[in-house]
Amino acid sequence: MSKIKYYDRPVLFYFLSTFITWVAWGIAAILSHVYPQNEALCALLLFLGLISPAVVAFTLMYSNNKLRNDFFPRLLQFSNIKPIYIVLAFFLMPLGIVLAQFISLLFGYSTEQFSLSHEPSFTAPLLSVWVVLFLAPVIEEMAWHSYGTDCLRAKFNLFTTCLMFSLFWAIWHLPLSFVKGYYQSNLIEISWLHSLNFSISIFPFVFLMNWLYYKSGRSILLAIIFHMSGNFSSEIFSTHPDTKIIYTILLTLLSAMIICVEKNMFFKKIGETGV
Repeated sequence: MSKIKYYDRPVLFYFLSTFITWVAWGIAAILSHVYPQNEALCALLLFLGLISPAVVAFTLMYSNNKLRNDFFPRLLQFSNIKPIYIVLAFFLMPLGIVLAQFISLLFGYSTEQFSLSHEPSFTAPLLSVWVVLFLAPVIEEMAWHSYGTDCLRAKFNLFTTCLMFSLFWAIWHLPLSFVKGYYQSNLIEISWLHSLNFSISIFPFVFLMNWLYYKSGRSILLAIIFHMSGNFSSEIFSTHPDTKIIYTILLTLLSAMIICVEKNMFFKKIGETGV
């Protein structure tokens, strides 16, 4: 954990990651409404916005030999992780959505939610939605858990780090709410409550992901798996949008429980605790 102190440029990382992404996605949002036929350019801009935080992270790490040496071993680190954390990375989110669907039955929602989804809840220019759900976690975690999380953790305790990153991540996604046909845009069309639920759900998701990240010795691969599992869990079933609110509540309760159990981990700074 002592290497985290070298991740020392959070303001530059988060400013550039937000600014470049917002510009690219903002233009894509305009094109999706004004020139919807130009899917290729829209897809390119969405991809540029998605990859820009990783480019910023790699640029910052490239100039620092200590950061480069720290990154590559963590990228594919897996063998030294306790099996329980690997199992949780793969199955925690799917189990959560299934449990939320069972609870929704008590409120009169349909058992059809348990059927596999034939159509994703959003569209993406040129690419299959399933490809996007696979690629996005890989690309994003090349930024969030190569540099983004640790540069906050170097200055704050883990609880504050999770809160700050969650807020940033919610804001970072904001331009997608204006891209026609995209997931966040479709949520707004359903209702403001479901759109708000997406932003709120980011908070427990980040707490759980960062808990696994530091429990696994800062494994980037484990963060990718957890992120990917969360993405597919939200799309693989015919889950009712209201059930996803129950899902957020369950994740929040689980996060709160873990924070209470792992007080030292979440509330002590680097140097005061091993994590």
